[in-house]
Amino acid sequence: MNFAQLSAYLRPLESELRSSFRRERSRALPTLRPYLDVNEEFTLRGGKRFRAILVLAGYHIATGRAPRPVLPAAAALEHFQSWMLIHDDIIDHSEERRGGPTVHRALRATHERERRQGSSDDYGTGIAITLGDLEEPFTVAGLLAVRVGPAARLGALAEYVRMTRLTAYGQLLDIRNGTLDPGGVTEDDVLAVHRLKSAMYTVACPLRIGATLGGLSRAGLDDLDSIGTDLGIAFQLRDDVLGAGFDSGASGKSPNDLPEGKRTLLVIRAWADAGETDRTRLARVLGNAQATPEDVERAREVIRSTGSLAYSERRIEELASRALRRLDRSRSLRRSAKPLLREIAERLVRRKS
Repeated sequence: MNFAQLSAYLRPLESELRSSFRRERSRALPTLRPYLDVNEEFTLRGGKRFRAILVLAGYHIATGRAPRPVLPAAAALEHFQSWMLIHDDIIDHSEERRGGPTVHRALRATHERERRQGSSDDYGTGIAITLGDLEEPFTVAGLLAVRVGPAARLGALAEYVRMTRLTAYGQLLDIRNGTLDPGGVTEDDVLAVHRLKSAMYTVACPLRIGATLGGLSRAGLDDLDSIGTDLGIAFQLRDDVLGAGFDSGASGKSPNDLPEGKRTLLVIRAWADAGETDRTRLARVLGNAQATPEDVERAREVIRSTGSLAYSERRIEELASRALRRLDRSRSLRRSAKPLLREIAERLVRRKS
């Protein structure tokens, strides 16, 4: 099975997501149904569904069989992604997500339009936080709905607990790093965030959840963890390159990381190697939503000229190579499953969006 064959499950996945909302809507009080509609619209609005596909991949890697039985678990990861994004957008004060307004901004606009009492900002933020919380039971329900033995379901739930905890740890460190001077954030600080946050819930844990539901051995799960962690960090480093505006024309990704002040590896390496003039150019843009396009381009040039961009590219290659070496050496993963993991690695690391 290859990535294109896994992607053929995206339409059944969408149906599974719609069904989960429809079932809950039928049980909810009429006054609550409009709020569930907000979550459904946001979850179905778009996204690459990459985490869901990796759940399917993990099951196939473990069993060699078609992954349709774990579609509820794949949908569970999309519910997880929704509540993570809803909360993340509040933290980052984001205005748009997936081609539309963020949930808290849309709710604020509703409050203003209907001229309700109280603060529109408070309403939007409060309801959005709660709607994010509401997505978590969908996640657990999806994992419980998979028709496998009790031990496999419990193992998948334990993996979900681990993923959620580590992602929260990574988010805490990410917020902390954003309060520090760029010179006070180390490469280890940045990579710790990527390891705990992006690598876990984007790659390693979705693979392990699917593989656990498929009954993969402990040694195989350990190999997936190491491979997925390295690929997940490389994925986030690539995201940082795209988010800073390098290859932004090809990616279609908004290059907002510098004005948002994100302490990426690109920024902290450039800051460490830059002179006073170049640091001033970086500082003029970091965390400055009003930065001009010209100032942003000067900051990008600092990242290029200090060698920071090239350094990030080397680290991406090193991490990907280490993951593939672990894959090649693994005796716990079926030989026939290894081409799929290599294709996943290629899509994670070489992507342009």
